[in-house]
Amino acid sequence: MQPSLLPRHIATANLFKRRTVLIWIILALSMIGLIVRLVYLQVVTSPDLLEKARRQQMYTLRPFIPRRTITDRKGSVLAIDRPVYTLFAHPHLYKEKPEEIAAKLSPILRRPTEKLLNVLNRDTTSTQVEYWLSEENADLIYNLRIDGLDLVQQRHRLYPQGDLAAEVIGYVNVDHEGQAGIEFSHENLLERADQTQSVAQDGSGKLIPNRIPAGMLQSDRTSLQMTIDSRIQRTARQILKQQMVKFSAKRGSVIVMDVRDGGLLTLVTEPTYDPNRYYESDVKLFKNWAVSDLYEPGSTFKPINVAIAIEAGAIQPDTVFNDEGALTIGGWPVANFDYEQVGAVGPLSISQILERSSNVGMVHIIQRMKPSVYYGWLERIGLGDISNIDLPAETPSALKPQEQFLEYVIEPATAAFGQGFSLTPIQMVQLHGILASGGKLLTPHVVKGLINEEGEEYFQPKLPTPRQVISPATTQKVLEMMTNVVEKGTGLPARIPGYRIAGKTGTAQKASTTGGGYMNAKITSFVGIFPSKEPRYVILAVIDEPIGSDAFGSTVAAPIVKAVIEDIIVSEGIPPSHPEEVISKIPILPDPTVSPSPQDVKPTPNTSPSAEPKPARDRT
Repeated sequence: MQPSLLPRHIATANLFKRRTVLIWIILALSMIGLIVRLVYLQVVTSPDLLEKARRQQMYTLRPFIPRRTITDRKGSVLAIDRPVYTLFAHPHLYKEKPEEIAAKLSPILRRPTEKLLNVLNRDTTSTQVEYWLSEENADLIYNLRIDGLDLVQQRHRLYPQGDLAAEVIGYVNVDHEGQAGIEFSHENLLERADQTQSVAQDGSGKLIPNRIPAGMLQSDRTSLQMTIDSRIQRTARQILKQQMVKFSAKRGSVIVMDVRDGGLLTLVTEPTYDPNRYYESDVKLFKNWAVSDLYEPGSTFKPINVAIAIEAGAIQPDTVFNDEGALTIGGWPVANFDYEQVGAVGPLSISQILERSSNVGMVHIIQRMKPSVYYGWLERIGLGDISNIDLPAETPSALKPQEQFLEYVIEPATAAFGQGFSLTPIQMVQLHGILASGGKLLTPHVVKGLINEEGEEYFQPKLPTPRQVISPATTQKVLEMMTNVVEKGTGLPARIPGYRIAGKTGTAQKASTTGGGYMNAKITSFVGIFPSKEPRYVILAVIDEPIGSDAFGSTVAAPIVKAVIEDIIVSEGIPPSHPEEVISKIPILPDPTVSPSPQDVKPTPNTSPSAEPKPARDRT
């Protein structure tokens, strides 16, 4: 080897060594960096990364979960959720001419092609073509496979019976939130709890089957069942409308309560609204005035007062009072409705006082009690309180302060014939439920509970235990008196041959809305308890401001209660308690195959022997 080549070889070897060391240093630093990074990811940032991974892997499902269906007591659907679709068009995505798209949509949407074309040709990125499309129509549009059209699913609340029970059911707004009736007061029962569910998905976005939460595929098919009977509800509304038109009344209400448990078979108010198109109605109609508005009950409260007086020991069922026709109490005149025509009536039994609806007789009854005792009984039966019905916006009844009631002798006197205090129609039904149920204060309600697909009870709201306020013996005596009211008193228009009904008419002046005094208007009512022996139902009809010289509780309200009871008889198959009365009214027709002899032919009388006497009018 030449000497000149040696230094060059040494230099090359040294350069190789330096490069090798540099590479190892770089590799060592890289390994240290990776270790530091790994420690940082696995220790320092591990919780944050784990949360990010979970958010990427978990997907929240928002399926179409409908609001619970509402049914009546026999299973007829009153409210149900259904999926509807809104059709949107995106003009920039069309692959067909707008004219062709409009021609295809026209028969499905039942809209003229020209009007659809105007919508489809709008200069915008997105436009709404149609809303509230049914699933059938949405499927037809989807199967057209038209680019540029989009169907968005929504929930829609449908009320198949229209306005049949609007005042009880209420409605939901565009956000599917209850705004009135049980849609509002029972939102917790109607909205299902499992609105959303989180499920795992893989990297491509597909759901992982074994990571679906337990119960995710199960469906809650329970429905909310009401105590309302659609058939009786419909009958009550029809006859109420007829009477309101006949007497040009402002408004009216009919309520039917089952005295076994306080369930309402009917709660009708007129005028009402269609919950399917609530946005077209006056907002005043959304308030159920049978629950929220007060009125002075008048003579329909007299049986309650008689029961109080008997229970307090102030009178006996056979006590007799002298009816002078008119009295002056504390400087205030009190008179019977017919005082100008009849004058002093004379001795009357308790039953006759109710039959004639005597104001003077009722004042004598209440005067047998100390005002403090009487006031205590009014509080005991619930005046000044609410009925606790399961509907929103109930107003408590109004009773004068005790000091005023005890100081002025006119206060107990006017309360004797149902004036000077006020209550709601629903509380009036509750009070007569005391007489019908053997003295128990029931809680009126419209919700029976949740039922499953098999019709089995799934959940039932807990009601207060009925409170005994009057003895069964007293209520039975009062019911017998109320039966005489229908059989031969002011309630005769409600009489049904073969059946016994306990009832009471009422025609009261309306209290002034400005405070103090009364308006030149009246409110008529009739309450019936059926059957009078072993009662099952309390039926109340209240008609506000009927017009006409013949507009009284006996002429306006009693026929409504009679029609409702007749429907209950047919619906429930209730046999007559006095079948001989029904048989006696069935005419015996001659055999058409037998010719009568001349001596058998008798002239037809001008008057019918079965014609009933015209009832006395209750104008109290």
